[in-house]
Amino acid sequence: MMKDSKITRFGLVRHAETIWNRENRIQGQSDSALTDKGRKDADNWGRRLSRFSWDCVIMSDSGRAVETAAIINNHLQAPVASDSRLREQDWGRWTGRIITQIQTEEAGLLQAKQMRGWKFCPPGGEDRLSLWRRSHSALTDAANRWRGSTILIVTHEGVIKSLIYRLSDRHFLPEEQALLKSYNLHWLTFSNNSLRIEKINALPLL
Repeated sequence: MMKDSKITRFGLVRHAETIWNRENRIQGQSDSALTDKGRKDADNWGRRLSRFSWDCVIMSDSGRAVETAAIINNHLQAPVASDSRLREQDWGRWTGRIITQIQTEEAGLLQAKQMRGWKFCPPGGEDRLSLWRRSHSALTDAANRWRGSTILIVTHEGVIKSLIYRLSDRHFLPEEQALLKSYNLHWLTFSNNSLRIEKINALPLL
């Protein structure tokens, strides 16, 4: 069988700032609107990202990702698609909670769950391995559909971390040093049925 030598490139970005982001509130698969700053930032990101040639934009179907992608794409003018597999991790009953409240009120439970690494699962929510599997599947399908293309992915921090940490052989434990800088473009490539890191923190967006 001949190997597929066509390389598909993915540029990964997180959605812009939302009201719940500003409040340090966990969004998970719930949603909140972009702030005015978030909309202005997304517009600036579109200008910066227009230096690259994009064949299409694929976004999470969450409202905050859809709105971010639409603002960015005002500058790119690329075909757009959404994929529910690119949604953020489901945070169960912690959805909508302020992070510091959980750290104070449920410190023991939070610490125990964090020490499970890839098996971290909020109460009634989704574990990180499941998040990685569905997001990896979304990129694999996109690469097979748009072989050899350059694709912008507008998604969530949890999705981006799961993809890059898995490719970096991270255990997703609290003591590991952070790899990703906030609001950056990260490049992944796909060829021969394999996803790889090209460059993380490749372009600061803020």
